[in-house]
Order: sequence, then C-alpha cells, then structure tokens
Amino acid sequence: MNFDAQLKEYGAAMDDFVLNAIPGVCAQAEVLRDAMAYSLSSGGKRIRPVLCLAFAELFGASARDALWYASAVEFVHTYSLIHDDLPCMDNDDMRRGKPSSHIQFGEATALLTGDALLTHAFTCIVRSGLPSDRDQQAVAELSKYAGIDGMIGGQIVDLAGEQTAYDLDTLMLMDSMKTGALITAACCLGCVAAGVSEIPDAVRRFGMETGLAFQIRDDILDYLEGEENSDIVSGKSTYVSLLGIEDAQACAARHTEKALEALTELPGDTAFLRELTMKLLDRTV
Repeated sequence: MNFDAQLKEYGAAMDDFVLNAIPGVCAQAEVLRDAMAYSLSSGGKRIRPVLCLAFAELFGASARDALWYASAVEFVHTYSLIHDDLPCMDNDDMRRGKPSSHIQFGEATALLTGDALLTHAFTCIVRSGLPSDRDQQAVAELSKYAGIDGMIGGQIVDLAGEQTAYDLDTLMLMDSMKTGALITAACCLGCVAAGVSEIPDAVRRFGMETGLAFQIRDDILDYLEGEENSDIVSGKSTYVSLLGIEDAQACAARHTEKALEALTELPGDTAFLRELTMKLLDRTV
C-alpha cells in the first residue's frame, strides 16, 4: 500500500472509532457528549493516533489492535486543545477554522468537556481487549507523558513565558514537554499494543525529535499568518522571533533528520513513518 492510501486508511479508521468511543450520557448531560464530539471531529490531522497505529504495525500487531490506545491519545490531545483555548490560558476564540469549545458551548461546559475527555482516555485503554499487563503499561506511559513531567509541565512553562520572554533552551524545553511528550506517548502506546515490554530508546527519540520539528513548523506557519495568530499578537517567544524564519526552518530540518536517524535503528519496514516525518516538515497547515 502506498503512503497516501495508508494515511487515508489510518485516518478514516480513527475518524470513525474516536466518535464511537464517546460514552453515552443521561439526557440532562447530552450537551457534554455533543461538546466532546464537536472537538473530536474538528478536522485535525490525527497525527498522534496515526503514529500509534503505525508503530503497532511496525512491531508486528495489526492497526486494529491499537485503536483503543490511539483513541486514548487523541482524547488527551483534544482535551489539551480545549483547555489551551480557555480564557485563563491562551484565550483563543477559534480552533481549526471554527469557534473554540468555550465559544460554542460556554466556558464551564468546555472545561468539563476537557475533563471528560481526559478521564475517558484511560477508560479507552482498559477497553482495549489486550492483556492487562499491556493496559497497565499503556496507562503508565500515557499518564507520564500527559502529566507534570510532560504536557502539563510544558503548559506551566508556557504560561510563565507570557510574563517573561524565554530563550531558545527554555522554548525547546517547553515544546519537548508540551508537544514532543504526547507524540512520544503515541509512538510508545503503539509499541505497547504490539506487546513490546521494553520500548527502544530510538522510539522515544523519534517521538521527541518529531515533536520538536512539528512545533517549529507550527511557529513558522503562525508567523506566516501574521496578525491572525494569537502568539504573534501577544509577543510570545517563538522559534521565528528568536532565530528568524530561515534558521527556524533549518532547525526544524535538523530535528527531522534526527527523527529519521532514530528510525534506522528500528526493525521492520519504516517507509511509511519516514515519509510521514518528511511530509510534516513541509506541511502548509
């Protein structure tokens, strides 16, 4: 199967699965389910769950074996976007071309929607049908990378940057925690779904390097949006503001190369992952 067909197959599988994974609720709480579906179906690239499925297949499982784990990662990612957009965080009114959750449903409902997505992510893991030791390992990996040593810790660093501009090292620390960590979690959960008890260091390096390249490219795209982007308006430190656009792109390319080098240390056919990594570097959205 060629790259485009494989990516489409992974994406279609996740689009259907994550929406069906939303739990049922009582009639009085139906708005919560609606809000979860609204954000989960908002047109994201599904990069994290795609990575989870791809790593599961790389290590000998079927993509179907990893659907619940991939959904868990997507639930955590979606919750983080909802909370990022809240007035107490980035205060963004738009997300992926449509009103943010707190604009569409109100701030309190958006807060609870994020809470519900985060909580249900771990229900997804234990519904996997895989051996319980794999579920336990998956919970440990996801909670580590989503918690204070990962995404939540990165958000605290991000908030501090709103008060005092930070240097390149601090920016990279923030992004390795906030973006790299959850991408790494996705890769690791794919390995766990395949029964890998000792995840190779190359998998974790691939996730972190891909995450940094992804975030640097995001900063470049934000710069090209100019005044339409909140980070540009607020004057927060970005790779473009610290390095300039050409050096920022070169930096993204270096991290992409490191991610590709990590793939050379892994068994099996990594062609899909290699092409995905390179396409992320040049993406326009």
